[in-house]
Amino acid sequence: MSLEKMRNIGIMAHIDAGKTTTTERILFYTGKIHKIGEIDDGQATMDWMQQEQERGITICSAATTTYWKNYQINIIDTPGHVDFTAEVERSLRVLDGAVAVICAVDGVQPQTETVWKQADEFSVPRLGFMNKMDRIGADFFGSMEDVHEKFGVDCLALQIPIGQGPEFEGVIDLLKMKELRWSEEDEGATIIESDIADSRRAEADEWHEKLVDMVAGTDDALAEIYLEGGEITVDQLKAAIRKATINRQFVPFIMGSARHNQGVQPLIDAVIDYLPCPTDVPAAKGVKIKKDQAEELDVPCDASKMPLGLVFKIQYDREMGPLCYVRMYSGKISSGMQIYNINKKKRERVNRILRMHADKSEPCDSISAGDIAVFIGLKLAQTGDSIGTEAFPVLLEKPSFPQPVISVALEPESMSEKDKMNETLEILSREDPTFTSHEDAETGQLIISGMGELHLDVLVTRMRDDFGVKCNVGAPQVTYRESVSKSATATEEYSRVLGGKENTAGLTISVERREQGSGNSFEITCRTTGIPDEIMEAVENGFKNALDSGINYGYPCTEVGVKVTAIEYNELTSTPFAFASCAAQVFDKACTAADPQILEPVMNVDISCPKEFVGPASSQLSQRGGSIMGQDSKSNTEIIHAQAPMANMFGFTTNLRSATQGRASFSMEFSHFQVKVGGLNQY
Repeated sequence: MSLEKMRNIGIMAHIDAGKTTTTERILFYTGKIHKIGEIDDGQATMDWMQQEQERGITICSAATTTYWKNYQINIIDTPGHVDFTAEVERSLRVLDGAVAVICAVDGVQPQTETVWKQADEFSVPRLGFMNKMDRIGADFFGSMEDVHEKFGVDCLALQIPIGQGPEFEGVIDLLKMKELRWSEEDEGATIIESDIADSRRAEADEWHEKLVDMVAGTDDALAEIYLEGGEITVDQLKAAIRKATINRQFVPFIMGSARHNQGVQPLIDAVIDYLPCPTDVPAAKGVKIKKDQAEELDVPCDASKMPLGLVFKIQYDREMGPLCYVRMYSGKISSGMQIYNINKKKRERVNRILRMHADKSEPCDSISAGDIAVFIGLKLAQTGDSIGTEAFPVLLEKPSFPQPVISVALEPESMSEKDKMNETLEILSREDPTFTSHEDAETGQLIISGMGELHLDVLVTRMRDDFGVKCNVGAPQVTYRESVSKSATATEEYSRVLGGKENTAGLTISVERREQGSGNSFEITCRTTGIPDEIMEAVENGFKNALDSGINYGYPCTEVGVKVTAIEYNELTSTPFAFASCAAQVFDKACTAADPQILEPVMNVDISCPKEFVGPASSQLSQRGGSIMGQDSKSNTEIIHAQAPMANMFGFTTNLRSATQGRASFSMEFSHFQVKVGGLNQY
């Protein structure tokens, strides 16, 4: 299939806005499934969060391929809960376009803002689907204005509603200038088209005029016809809307009620008409690894060039092992072919390539640039790895994931369970980069870390139910970080005789505190000519391990800059082992002199509650050391924006519910690390 006929799209939204329901309806109308599954009944095809369902590709395949009017659409269904930010980031990285599902009743919700910002970061063109138009309080125009105010984007209404809330019966298509309704007899498969009623004609004409005016404002040729009073055809309008959507000049909006099978076919049409194909978006950026330097280059989407793809997601299947979801950016990879993992510098074989179709999969011979498929047989691949050939070693930009902020201790019920538990943890951390595990050096306990209480709860439930691991879970603990508060330098010389052979190394470094949110940095500022690569690699790995191991308490370091200013190398006695050990020692020495500090995670907290409960909700937050940053008013709710230390937020749900008669809800995401007042007194 030609690239012009391909769309790689994701569906993104706040939790409960109706992403998975919308995806179910798209699969139903495109003929991929023959029965609509409801999330409320635990029957949704794409919903991998149904932990009690039998796990395997039949259910949890979160990427699926479907066809509509001779177009191939690869859909990735993303989770809406803030704890699963990595899933969303990972998907957006490989998408060409996105559908933002927005609830017509609630408008822009906190998590909508998060995913919207992430889509901006990856420059993903998108279109909006205003869902739940049949719910009481639905307001298409108000919610569209909310999007305009919150994100500063122009919104283009392609339809206007015929009735809103319980009176919602259909839409007026502003391009065709026809009324559309959906037949209840065949689950919305038949669209009933009719002329616009006289009572609605004036409003339809007004909005049609607004549409033409906004579209003409983005296209000089159309602007000329418009100003001269000429007739602009539907095809001309569609071409201009497509161009402006891809250039992110505005966001087109359509509407419906996915739950009640209204408005889904026009959404699929809009995906094909207005979202980009793989060649419409800028070429992917890559870094070519040469012996001494890294050279940035563009990777054009071309099947005839050298093969290059990105592993953007890994899921474990009981029978087939790891399923690696790969987006191809260049060239072609066939099943049975040997490929090169550029990150791991190792060769692997692609045993099989599968194309996922919601509740089943089909084998395919090869996958070319622009397409998405699943590779079976890659044992070493991790999320974010680039795969291709040794002749074209280009690293595609690796997805960056937020650091875990919450931990729990895990203990196997018996020693025989320990190996099984370690194996399972390895599988889960390959699947999810925001989930990590390590053994506490002092207590010997196994600590797992993640993005939130729900995130860890889901992972532990999967360990027990899907992998059959019997384990006990401790109370949640905050994952702190260590840093330095000033600059310092240190020199260390290492000399030890091991096995009758002398091992020497010498390093001088400086450490400094970096800006908040900028992470760690490592650079070598001295001359390194004549020093072998394996020594330089040992130095780099030594400091990387030291940053991960912390300074005083064993927590990973953050916002620490390390510069190596001198290296003492002796070709007779210097070894990689000596330099790795020397790096650890000089790092400790420099950091101890730079006044180390403990940092704690601070969370952005958004509380949604009725107006009369704003006082009690704010007071609950203040009692936990939170500070109110602002407040937004919606038609019947208030949203309180605040920040609070993660350590104080355990059990907040219960207190908030009791203070607001169960009518408030909140979402929380990591904001930044700040210096912990009073040091570390939790131990």
